[in-house]
Amino acid sequence: MKLSFPHPLIILLGFIVMAALATLIIPSGSFDRVLDELTGREIVVPGSFKLVEDVNPSFWEILKAIPEGIIAGADIIVLILILGGAFYIVEKTGALQAGIEALIYRFRNSRFLLFYILGFVFAVGGASISMQEELIPMVPIFVILATKLNYDLRAVLAITLGSSLIGAAFSPINPFVGLLAQNIAEVPLFSNALFRSAFLVVALFTWITFHMKIGKIKTAVQLTSEFKPSPLSLQYGVILVLSFGGIGVMVYGITALDWGYTEMSALFFVVGILCGLIGGMGLNGTARTYVSGFGEMIFAGIIVGLARSVYLVLEKGLIIDPLIQGLFSPLESLPEALAVAGMFLSQALIHIPVPSTSGQAVLTIPLTAPLADLIGLSREVAVLAFQYPAALMDMLAPTNGGMMAIIAGAGISYKDWIAYIWKSWLFIAALALGACFLGIVFFN
Repeated sequence: MKLSFPHPLIILLGFIVMAALATLIIPSGSFDRVLDELTGREIVVPGSFKLVEDVNPSFWEILKAIPEGIIAGADIIVLILILGGAFYIVEKTGALQAGIEALIYRFRNSRFLLFYILGFVFAVGGASISMQEELIPMVPIFVILATKLNYDLRAVLAITLGSSLIGAAFSPINPFVGLLAQNIAEVPLFSNALFRSAFLVVALFTWITFHMKIGKIKTAVQLTSEFKPSPLSLQYGVILVLSFGGIGVMVYGITALDWGYTEMSALFFVVGILCGLIGGMGLNGTARTYVSGFGEMIFAGIIVGLARSVYLVLEKGLIIDPLIQGLFSPLESLPEALAVAGMFLSQALIHIPVPSTSGQAVLTIPLTAPLADLIGLSREVAVLAFQYPAALMDMLAPTNGGMMAIIAGAGISYKDWIAYIWKSWLFIAALALGACFLGIVFFN
């Protein structure tokens, strides 16, 4: 019997089982926490770790963690369904394909420029708001783009999703990753922005160039200069302005108006209905198409929920804090460079059971910041050793519901995604670690 790589659902269920087994092996423990009035978050008190009475979740509690994770991710799942349904309507009107064809035709003799523009746009989204789940409903666009340009779909996802995650990893302005970590570490906000921006530019340019070069399908039929796009009518133009203008409004709402998932869902519910009506579907046709769009996105939403279930199982067993203590405490006696490398690797590993970068910052920075003081490092280096690996791991960690939903929506198996991405990921991770080493000299 031929063995096949596990389905994403099986992978995440496997991680839930592994988390359950870990609760039986690792003793329960916890840190004391205090409320940080500036951020409104509870932060860890360094040196306060203690073992507590061992907690072993029952089989029934572990089973309940599966629906509980889905319920905990309800706001994101609703956004995925509504946003995905809205773009499904846009796709069915024909406006999306017409717009992609017009874009390809415009850059038919300079496709590299097209990819640099796309990569830059998505990197800005990642650098400013950690844009990731917002890309899920754009998967149909990426599929069309890959088909029309004769590119490996994985390369297109690398240039879009990957650029967004690189933007988040190297960003000097991201409030959910770097700025939050700087605030907790009591480092001046926006400090060393030039240093960070320089590495962002190098990493992004290298990343996009690499995937442009290797993503081309050489055996495919080449697009000729005689290619003519479908007519981009006024009707299509209005639909595209509405749909992509909605993304712009969403970004503004998140950054300027403190929008959450509920506000984004409400916005795109209206956008979806309007696009269907303008596209000539009528009320009933728009409703039927919206429901079909929900069906296309249900699996992506469940993946997001299951990723949260892994964290819930670890939380039920009170073993997240012991994992963090075990990873960081041995670093105190190491030389500076080895300690930084240890921080980098530890933060990368922690991001698997703790897939939220902001949650990871709250858990780990109160420990690594004083650890940096003990070793004689700048706290800025501790922030970099968190930000780079935590955000970059979003490209690899199967507990990252956003990434898993995107590749699942694109019809790409986790195995094929990892097989494609790992070499370029290692290069960027090495570049990020090099930036941390340079930070030892630059910031101390």
